[in-house]
Amino acid sequence: MREQLEVGQMLFVADGGVGVGAVREVNENGVVVNIQNAGDFTLPLEAVRDVHSGKVVLNLERLDAPVLEALRHVHDAEYPAYAAIDPTDGTPDGTPRVH
Repeated sequence: MREQLEVGQMLFVADGGVGVGAVREVNENGVVVNIQNAGDFTLPLEAVRDVHSGKVVLNLERLDAPVLEALRHVHDAEYPAYAAIDPTDGTPDGTPRVH
C-alpha cells in the first residue's frame, strides 16, 4: 500500500539506495523537495514512483534535466571524513547498494 507524501520524508533515486534529500512541502502544484547540495525543486506528483516506510522513491523518467543534474552531484560538497564511500552511490548514474 502506497503511503501518503509527508514533509520530512527522505528522498531516494532507488529503493535500497542512499538518501539524496527530503520532502519540504506537498501542495497543489506537486511536491517541493530539497536535494542535497542543490536546493529546492518543485516536482510533479508523477515524479514520485513510490512512497513507503518513510521513503519517497523518485521516477527518474519524469524528472527534468536540471533535477537530474542536481541528483548527479548530491555528494560533491561532503566533508571527506563523512563522505559516501562511493560518490556515485544513490545518484541516477550510479548503482545503488543495499545497506
